[in-house]
Amino acid sequence: MQPLIERHLQQEGPLLPILHSLQEAFGHIPQAAASLIADALNITRAEVHGVVSFYHDFRDVPAGRHVVKICRAEACQSMGGAALADAALERLGVAWHGTTADGAITIEPVYCLGLCACGPAAMVDGELVGRVDAARLDTILKEAGA
Repeated sequence: MQPLIERHLQQEGPLLPILHSLQEAFGHIPQAAASLIADALNITRAEVHGVVSFYHDFRDVPAGRHVVKICRAEACQSMGGAALADAALERLGVAWHGTTADGAITIEPVYCLGLCACGPAAMVDGELVGRVDAARLDTILKEAGA
């Protein structure tokens, strides 16, 4: 971890680049990294934790093999997004940010994917999917291993 941290120390505002590098390398921000980052930047572990917990794309535990994000913004909600989200959570048996017991799928809320005219929308492993209904959600989850 130390080389990843040191690579960014000369940058202005190195905290976010350090966190991105760690997440890219490990798939999450390891808990042990907080102390190393805090020492390197002369900030507190609480400040590091605050940044990690503020930005939704940073993880403190590894994600599943597939990440399904369901839009929770108003346009998607008005097109049935709430029911879609409830169905996905129930089918997977997890809460938001949860990962299935077999590690196949992590499900996350996202607040606008920019597909407002094609709601409800989802993102599966970085790929946008519009007009998601119950049948399409079922297909998405089956293909992801649920």
